[in-house]
Amino acid sequence: MRNILLASTLFLAVQSPFTLAHAQSVPQTPDPAVLTPERVFANPSLSGPVAKGVSLSPDGELVAFLRSREDDVDVLDLWAAPTGEGEPFKLIDARALVPDAGELSEAEKARRERMRISARGVVEYSWDEQGRYILAPLEGDVFLAEREGGAVRRLTETEADEIDAKVSPDGNFVSWVRDQDLVVYDLANGRETAVTTDGEGLITWATAEFIAQEEMDRDTGYWWSPDERYIALQRTDESTVDIIPRLDITGGGATVIEQRYPRAGRPNAVVELYVHDRQTGRRTKVDLGENADIYLARVNWSVDGRTLYVQRQSRDQKTLDLLSVDPATGASRVIATQTSDAWVELTDDFKALDDGTFIWSTEETGWRHLYLYDRDGRRLRAITRGDWPVKGLNGVNQTTGEVFFTASMRGGEELPIEQQLFRASLNELVEPVAVTPAGGWWNASVNRTGTAFVGNYTDLNTPMRSGLYRADGTFVRWIEENRLDENHPYFPYASRRGEVTFGTLESHGETLVWQMTTPPGFDPSKTYPVIMQVYGGPSGGGVKRGWQPATNQLLTEAGYVVFRLDNRGEGDRSAAFKQALYLKMGQPEIEDQVLAADYLRSLPFVDDDRIAMMGWSYGGFMSLMAITEPRMGLAAAAVGAPPTEWSLYDTHYTERFMSTPELNPEGYAASDAIPRLRSMTGRMLLMHGMADDNVILENSTRVIDAMQANSQPFELMLYPGQRHGVRGNERQLQQWRTYLDFFDRTIGSRAE
Repeated sequence: MRNILLASTLFLAVQSPFTLAHAQSVPQTPDPAVLTPERVFANPSLSGPVAKGVSLSPDGELVAFLRSREDDVDVLDLWAAPTGEGEPFKLIDARALVPDAGELSEAEKARRERMRISARGVVEYSWDEQGRYILAPLEGDVFLAEREGGAVRRLTETEADEIDAKVSPDGNFVSWVRDQDLVVYDLANGRETAVTTDGEGLITWATAEFIAQEEMDRDTGYWWSPDERYIALQRTDESTVDIIPRLDITGGGATVIEQRYPRAGRPNAVVELYVHDRQTGRRTKVDLGENADIYLARVNWSVDGRTLYVQRQSRDQKTLDLLSVDPATGASRVIATQTSDAWVELTDDFKALDDGTFIWSTEETGWRHLYLYDRDGRRLRAITRGDWPVKGLNGVNQTTGEVFFTASMRGGEELPIEQQLFRASLNELVEPVAVTPAGGWWNASVNRTGTAFVGNYTDLNTPMRSGLYRADGTFVRWIEENRLDENHPYFPYASRRGEVTFGTLESHGETLVWQMTTPPGFDPSKTYPVIMQVYGGPSGGGVKRGWQPATNQLLTEAGYVVFRLDNRGEGDRSAAFKQALYLKMGQPEIEDQVLAADYLRSLPFVDDDRIAMMGWSYGGFMSLMAITEPRMGLAAAAVGAPPTEWSLYDTHYTERFMSTPELNPEGYAASDAIPRLRSMTGRMLLMHGMADDNVILENSTRVIDAMQANSQPFELMLYPGQRHGVRGNERQLQQWRTYLDFFDRTIGSRAE
């Protein structure tokens, strides 16, 4: 369950500092405008020209990025900018190449849903490792842009969708999956070669299975070796997975989908790994061990292409083995193992180095840190340490021995609401040095050589901006400055941003961070209704020192105080903080939200009887649990796409935190929302997509049925054709009009 905070996925950035402080105000505009839902969900986007998916060419001389069209925020074009002199230019115009986008295949729809891609046009792209080409799948076909001259070449024009397209490392081939088989295209002669031919029905080649895409952050099922000789590829057999019939309901009718959905405690798909040798044409099965009921977690190649590294996770997720595989024979051996009494978290922190060593991260100290290993898995030294976690390994400069990573700390102490890029050393354990300034939230994409990076930055007064920097943090040029001046689409509304304060609460020895935004013209001598926004589940956390989402301003303009707390279990923090919810989801999180509600009621400007909550996905589960918790005393809750009984959800996510229904019946029973419904303290608005293939609609129909059986009134809004999120400006406008109307009638001016 990848984090969906609210259905309005256009505006996911949230802000907040760690100690109480006020936001600095943007200079007043002559005639401040009141932000409306109609303007939020219109073109151009209020976010401004935000660069998405920014990456440097391998030689660091060109930057590629995706940009929304001004006439349609939901369509992306591919842009590029030289790292030296010169202006950004459009490399691929999606509408020019494919003026009439057709219907995507069900496989591609499902893949994009798993990747949380809601836009159309150029939604992803990739470089070859020489930097000669950029590959861009577009509306089911594949296009190749040549860096020299900018010519765009169409490689496919078929009825079937080509998905997960890649350029081979040396740029000699392009590969993709079509009709469940892997195809390789020779750029020199334009000839296609089918690597597999028996993909059909329940057998799929070279595609990540549902669980890997949805829960393991693994979106591909094949991997080229650096020398282009081998392709490692997975084979998936879904015949073991239960069929869960569901109605895919649209505005034009309903279709019964017999979805293969692996629910908690039930069988997973059988996943095998093979290596295809392009020289001999031979396909060799990799030895993943005798137990087939495992997860293929990660696959990486050594730099010389002689070793395939495979991370194998046990079904209970308490063991993660690193296998060293001979690609010629498929023989494997375990060279390193991580274990946990709760679960071992998967990351992308594995990096093979030129000399045969590799970097890998673990949480064995209680905090995630980076370590250097030799080729046989023997640990050589720690790269980082301290009472703070590494958020991600961003890059390595093997010439200088510098290791780049992101973390949330300052002065050696954890600071969850900020994030910076740091550097450490491969050669010795040293105190990390901050590469980027403190005071906001940084993400960084480091080039292959570790000599430069693209930095994306936001803070309380700065919309997301992207720039090019040298490895020491020296600014080179803007990619998208996104300056908040009179030309910015948000500028007319900026002076009415609510005032922001931040703070902490203590719970069971842990420090929880919170954020509060007050309405324009806030008067502390008056009392205000409060809307508590929540996700609450395992995620990156939502309280960040970053740009305020426009949807928050819709709430403050309506007169609400907006509050958010990151409870235990939420956020990339210590292992203990995350594992507080182990075997008991919905219990420690609600305890912390009760603490937050008590804190709010201690404030003189909060109306004790007008506190509401809203959330989507896990946030929907939290909102449903909170409105049925008497200690919360909520007057209303907007509940979006909630898991309502965890045995209905998938294996990898649910079993990671709750084990199986057979082994943890008490935990599953305590998290079931249905027996709690008679304890509802206020009014509920229930929302769900009627084609949701993630949190299946059955989760909400259980609530509907029980509420009717209990003769309890509630409000319902269903979205035909929508999956786990509500997509598109028109439907999101309707959704937010519904939110505002519901809160107005329950805790707002019409409720008084």
